Amino acid sequence: MLAAVRILVIFIYFIVANAAMILMCICRPFHKNNVFVIGKVYGFMAKLVGLDVEIRVPESVKTTGPFVFIANHQNSYDLITVCSSAQRGVVTVGKKSLVLIPVFGWLYWLSGNILIDRKNTGRAQDTLKQTVARIQERRLSVFFFPEGTRSYGRGLLPFKTGAFRIALAANEPIVTVAASNLHNKVKLNRWNNGKLLIELSEPEAIDSSKGSKYWAKYFHDKMRLKIEQLDAEVALIEKREN
Repeated sequence: MLAAVRILVIFIYFIVANAAMILMCICRPFHKNNVFVIGKVYGFMAKLVGLDVEIRVPESVKTTGPFVFIANHQNSYDLITVCSSAQRGVVTVGKKSLVLIPVFGWLYWLSGNILIDRKNTGRAQDTLKQTVARIQERRLSVFFFPEGTRSYGRGLLPFKTGAFRIALAANEPIVTVAASNLHNKVKLNRWNNGKLLIELSEPEAIDSSKGSKYWAKYFHDKMRLKIEQLDAEVALIEKREN
């Protein structure tokens, strides 16, 4: 019964919220803070599924930038958890085919995200250059899921190098966005689905003395250790509350 009520409430909220956000994006298309606002609006749905999400953001990330943000990608609930950690002035890089998805795809495009054609290597390379240009010209940050796919409980998957190539080319620092375990955490028939911690790191500059593969491995190890720490902290918090 609780699951049915939740699904209905979330559906209504999703329709109303997306209509309002599309109107916002029509009024200010491609605005640098559209993704920030959308992330907060979607983030409210975490409460509707019974998740207590705590986001920790260093003052340096709030007040400086731009950055290249990298986050772990666990499942579809990331849309209402990790995405709510998006900071002002950030956009994402997504597949061009997303535009074909009714409502969500239109919103994704109008909000100013960067679309790439992954089937066309040449165009993808051009898009990487355009991404760097947008970071430098408009002082935008870019948000990536460097695993490239959802992990679904398989642990932190190996990182692809695109985010790090962009960070090197733009000469902008990396900020890791580590979220504690979300796999099988949400049960719609359960009122309280516990705590989720999301922690953003201090910005860390990288240099071209080492290649993108090195930095992908370096930040993968760093994020994996942080996720382990957050998981342990969540376990203690939930043990005290139960």
